[in-house]
Amino acid sequence: MHEVRAIFLSDVHLGIRACQADRLLEFLRSYSARELFLLGDIIDFQALGRSIYWTSAHNTVVQKILRRARHGEKVVLIPGNHDHALQEYVGATFGDICIAREWIHAAADGRRYLLIHGDAHDPVSQVHRLLAMFGDYAYAFLLRINRHLAWWRRQVGASGYWSLSTYVKQRISRAMHYISEYESAVARAARARGVDGVICGHIHVAAIKEVQGIAYVNTGDWVDSCTAVVEHFDGRMELVRWGLARQDTAVPAAVAEAA
Repeated sequence: MHEVRAIFLSDVHLGIRACQADRLLEFLRSYSARELFLLGDIIDFQALGRSIYWTSAHNTVVQKILRRARHGEKVVLIPGNHDHALQEYVGATFGDICIAREWIHAAADGRRYLLIHGDAHDPVSQVHRLLAMFGDYAYAFLLRINRHLAWWRRQVGASGYWSLSTYVKQRISRAMHYISEYESAVARAARARGVDGVICGHIHVAAIKEVQGIAYVNTGDWVDSCTAVVEHFDGRMELVRWGLARQDTAVPAAVAEAA
C-alpha cells in the first residue's frame, strides 16, 4: 500500500462501456491518502441518459469512495461537463463528500493549486456545443475500436496496451493545437487567480509540466490512459500510469512519472 498526501482523479466516466473501473479499483486499493479530489466527469450522466450501462465494478468504485469519506478521508468533488447536473448541489455535502465549483489546494511545499475540471476553459465546449457533442461521439467510436483492437492483440499474443485514440491525439496536428490552446487557457486562469499551479482534467491527456510559468497538472482519464496524480508528503506531484504488463493478465503494473 502506497501512502500519499493527496490523490487527484478525473474523467472516470462511470456509466460507459469504456470505463476501466476494474483498473481504478486496483489503483484505489493500492493508494491511501489524506485527501481525495475528484475533478469532474466521475459519473457520465450524459451517457446514462442515452442508455443504461452500470456494472458491479462501477458500483464498487462509488462504494469505495463513499467508504473512504466515511473513514475520515477528505473527499471533494468538482463537477465536470458530463456530470454538470451536480453543479446544482455546489456547497452541499453528500455522504461526507463535499461538492465544490473549484478548490484551492495548498500542497506540502507551500505551492497553491487551482483545482478545476477544465471545461469552462475549453473553447469548443463553450462556443461550439454541437461540435463538442460530435467530438464526444467520435471519441466514443474510437474507444469501441480500441476494444476490438485489444481483443485482436490478445489473439495474436501482442503484449502491452496500445490505444488508437491516444495515437490519433498525438499524431493529428489539429488535436495537438487544441491541446496546447487548452493548456494555455487553463494556465492563464490559474495566473489570474494568483496561484502557483492548476490541476485539471477534461481533455484526457495526462501531463505534469510548466505552461507560461504555471505548474500545469492534468490527471488524464480512466477510459483510455488510466492515469492519476498523487501528491507526496514533500509536495512533489507524481503522474501515475496504471496499466497492465500484458493486456490479458490481471497483475497491475504502475508506471510512475515524477515531475
